[in-house]
Amino acid sequence: MSDIVWEDPFCAAGNNCFRFGTDAEGNAYIAVQGRENHYLTDTAEALRTLIREIKAGKADHLL
Repeated sequence: MSDIVWEDPFCAAGNNCFRFGTDAEGNAYIAVQGRENHYLTDTAEALRTLIREIKAGKADHLL
């Protein structure tokens, strides 16, 4: 497994802070800040779609 390069945390209005990462193979990762060893991984496009859906209010309970 390649090393994951994590971006700066993204924090919602509450205390929920998430980090996005990528690796050299083009995989994308998302994790709760401080728990980067427990992450979800998928293609970058799949995670972008997830974020768009959340921002559109379709899954705001996830934030």
